[in-house]
Amino acid sequence: MIKRKDELLVEEGNLRNGKGNVKREHIISGDELKGKGKLFAKLTIPRGNSIGMHDHTEDFEVYYILKGTGQVLDNGEIVQVNEGDVVYTANGNKHYLENIGVCDLEVLAIVLYE
Repeated sequence: MIKRKDELLVEEGNLRNGKGNVKREHIISGDELKGKGKLFAKLTIPRGNSIGMHDHTEDFEVYYILKGTGQVLDNGEIVQVNEGDVVYTANGNKHYLENIGVCDLEVLAIVLYE
C-alpha cells in the first residue's frame, strides 16, 4: 500500500491545553495501527506553541525531532532538544513539548501500547 501525502488525515488544533495550535499529519491511523498503538504522525509546532503536559498510562510515546529546537520535561527536568534527538516517555510518566526555536518544530511522534 502507498499513501500519498494528499491522502493523509491532517488536523490542526490545540493539543493537551498547550499554547496555540499544532498540525498533525497522521501517517498511519485508526485500524491501520492494528490495535498496537494510538498515533503515528508528523507534528508541526509553530514557534512559541506547545503540546501541553500529559501523562501516559498503558502506553509510551517516542518523539524524533526532525527539525527545530524544543524543550521537554524529562524525568522532572526541563531539557532542550534539537534535530536528531529522540525523546522516550515511558508508561507512567508525563511530559510536554514546546517550540523554543526560531522556526517550526517538526517531530515524528509514535504512541504505542505497553
